[in-house]
Amino acid sequence: MERLWSPWRLSYVTGTETSTSCIFCDATLPEPDPGREALVLARGRVSYVILNLYPYNNGHLMVAPNRHLASLAAASEDELDEMMRFMRDAEVALTEAYRPQGINVGINLGRPAGAGILDHIHIHLVPRWTGDTNFMSVFGNTRVLPEDIADTARRLRPIFERLARNHDV
Repeated sequence: MERLWSPWRLSYVTGTETSTSCIFCDATLPEPDPGREALVLARGRVSYVILNLYPYNNGHLMVAPNRHLASLAAASEDELDEMMRFMRDAEVALTEAYRPQGINVGINLGRPAGAGILDHIHIHLVPRWTGDTNFMSVFGNTRVLPEDIADTARRLRPIFERLARNHDV
């Protein structure tokens, strides 16, 4: 029998994760938590790209504004523009690094829509492959991710850095 280890998920699956702060705002602090900072792939003037600590698939990342905003309607034109650019860069980076057959892009506004973080808008990008949902997800309520999240960051960060240099030209 093979063992699947994902100890970083324990507090999440047991419901004992008790942070009262906003994970997206925490990532914008002058001295963010080093573990959280390791998940940040790219920073802009008003938004950034961060890996999802509890991904649906390897490469699952999010684009979020620096400001604590609950809706797209509250975002400025600069925030909307930069988040859209980061979404495009994320598509390029995920395609280059993982060669997915598709990418889910989604925003969950409100708990009934599936939002886990209710009051700080963020956009999910999840690479997908035909058949990536298997019996473990269906019967075991478990996801099998073949790549460690630190390896995901090492794979994607250089692509985002290259894309950022291309934007500066």
